Amino acid sequence: MNAVDPAQRLSAAATRLVLDRPFLGALVLRLPTRAAGPWCKTVATDARAFYYNPDYIRDLAIDQVEAALAHEALHLALSHFSRRQHRDRHRWDVACDFAINALLVAEGMTLPPDAIHMPEFAGMSAEEIYPLLDENPEQEPHDQHLYDSNRDDDDARHDESEGQDGEAQGGPSPRGGGNASNADEGDPMPPPLSMEEKEILSAQWQQRTAGAAQQALQSGKLSQQMARHIDHLMKSQVPWRALLARFMSFSGREDFNYHRPSRREGEAILPSLRSAQVALVIAIDTSGSITDKEMRDFFAEVNALKGQVRARAIVLACDDTLHVDAPWVFEPWEPIELPDLAGGGGTRFVPVFNWLDGRDAAPDALIYFTDADGEFPNCAPSYPVVWLVKGRQPVPFGERIQLN
Repeated sequence: MNAVDPAQRLSAAATRLVLDRPFLGALVLRLPTRAAGPWCKTVATDARAFYYNPDYIRDLAIDQVEAALAHEALHLALSHFSRRQHRDRHRWDVACDFAINALLVAEGMTLPPDAIHMPEFAGMSAEEIYPLLDENPEQEPHDQHLYDSNRDDDDARHDESEGQDGEAQGGPSPRGGGNASNADEGDPMPPPLSMEEKEILSAQWQQRTAGAAQQALQSGKLSQQMARHIDHLMKSQVPWRALLARFMSFSGREDFNYHRPSRREGEAILPSLRSAQVALVIAIDTSGSITDKEMRDFFAEVNALKGQVRARAIVLACDDTLHVDAPWVFEPWEPIELPDLAGGGGTRFVPVFNWLDGRDAAPDALIYFTDADGEFPNCAPSYPVVWLVKGRQPVPFGERIQLN
């Protein structure tokens, strides 16, 4: 039997991560390690701890142990336990593993032998990978994700049968070998997270991730790809609907003014409520990057907000040129109904800004729905601009809202 202490191997791997990859190392140090019972075949996490099969850890090379630790920590840093929403559990778990393992490979790390990896998913988030997978993918995560409250009955039956057919009889474990006597001393399978626990842990791990990233940046040991991925995640945490509501509410707010009254009103200068109709311009990128469903969701949200702030909306559609039928004008009481927005050319944002420059009055705000991959104007306009961006492209000016 291999005499190597798995706890010592995990401690040594964590130390190497702290020295060589301080961002990942800082995350791993916030994750307690616990030897698991017979239910754990490899490694697992419930967002509270790192569980491991001792025999599995013994059989890995030290650089593979590093990757196993980093893999579980990244599940939590990327809030995979709170981002599944309506998605199928198994398909989501596979997408999360593809996203993390692509990051680890890009970092030059060595994956455990049973980890799934596809080079074409490099730089993509789990949400971006998910629709590219089959509805019931054949791949299996090499680890166990214990945080989900919607575990399939098949998983429970699988764990039960493995315990009866494998460890309970003292036979070798399907992954990592070993016997039941060692595994039975480990921790039992933890319960799944409640919704309240998910919210609390998500906030905690966001703070930990931001702190770890800042420390790694200061030491010059945070790779560009990891920095981009973490930055993208942080910007995606706040729902775009809430940010859009805040922007439109601010643009259409009522306020007080202290203009001097006319002589008929006397000499006293008293505050008066200023309330005016908001001139809102909405531009849509029709180059093909925005789907019909995303456009419908966007305009449903705008319609819900438009009446509240009394906004008169002017809608423009543009790929590399303005749509021939633009603009479309909708009064505050009229819902925006999209015409047939055929497009598909290149992407230029300049035509929209040029059209606005040719008007007598500037808008109170411009909302541009796009993937932000195109030609921008050379300078920012005088009016507020918010970009609702699908994808990861930056914008040169204005406020950027990430489409989750």
